[in-house]
Amino acid sequence: MRSLLFVPGDSPKKLNKAMGSGADVMIVDLEDSVAGHAKAAARNTARSFLEEARREKSRPLLYVRVNALPTGLTDADLDAVMHAAPDGIVLPKSMSGQHVQHLSAKLAVREAENALDDGATRIIAIATETAASIFHMGTYAGASRRLAGLTWGAEDLSADIGAEAARTSKGNFTAPYMLARTLALFAAGAAEVAAIDTIYPDFRSERGLKAECEAARRDGFVAKLAIHPAQVETINDMFTPSAAAISKAKAIVSAFADNPDAGVLGLNGEMLDRPHLKRAEAVLARAKK
Repeated sequence: MRSLLFVPGDSPKKLNKAMGSGADVMIVDLEDSVAGHAKAAARNTARSFLEEARREKSRPLLYVRVNALPTGLTDADLDAVMHAAPDGIVLPKSMSGQHVQHLSAKLAVREAENALDDGATRIIAIATETAASIFHMGTYAGASRRLAGLTWGAEDLSADIGAEAARTSKGNFTAPYMLARTLALFAAGAAEVAAIDTIYPDFRSERGLKAECEAARRDGFVAKLAIHPAQVETINDMFTPSAAAISKAKAIVSAFADNPDAGVLGLNGEMLDRPHLKRAEAVLARAKK
C-alpha cells in the first residue's frame, strides 16, 4: 500500500477511470466530495461500482470513506456498501481508538448479515481532523485488529480551530499541522499499522508532490493519499524502495542471519545494530507488496 486515491462516490465516470490509475487503494468517497442532497444517490452508485469492480481480476484494494460517526449517516453508508464487500472503510474525523472500536462493531454485524468473513473489512482512520482528536492519539494501539492504517488531515483541522491557512506561502505546513503530522506518525508506529501521509493539494505540481513524498518517506510514512489520478505514479515511485535500498537491506539482513548472536556488527564500514535490522526488514517487506 503506497498510494490511496480518493474518488467521488457519486461519479461513475470518475470511479471507472480511477480503476486504471495504478493506485494501490481506491477510496470511494461518500463524505466530503458528495453534497448532502446527493448522498443517497451516491450510496447506490458506490454499491453498484463496488459490485462490478470486485469482479475484476486485477484491481486496487477498494475502500469506502463513510461519513463521520457523529453525523448519524454512517449506518446508512455501511448498509449500502457492505453488501458489496469492500476491502475496507476509511473513518473520517476519528476522535480516538474508541471510534475505531465503534466502527468495528458496526462492521462485525454487517459482515454477519452479508455472510462475509469476520474481520475481513479493514479500517483506516483519519486521526487529526478535529482539535479534540489530537489529545487521543495514543489510544489507537490495540483498539482493533481491523485497523490497517492511520492518516492525518490538515484542512478539516484548520477549519475546526479557525486558522487562516494550514500552509505557508511557500507551501510548507505551519507549526500546528506539523505537530498533528508528527503525532499521527507516532500513533501509527505505536499501533503497528501503516503511517499514511495526507494529501498534497496542488495536483499540477509534480515537483511539490515529489518533495513532500520524499520528506514523508524519510520520516517514516509508507504511503500517501492522493486527490487526482495524475498524482498516483509519482507517489508509487517515491514509496517503492529503490534497487539500491533493497540491495542494502538484503545485505543487512544477511549479515545478521550469518551472525545471529551479534548485537552489533560492521558492514561496509558502518556499525549496525538491531534497529538497523528492523528497518532493513521493513524495506524488504514493502518491496514485496
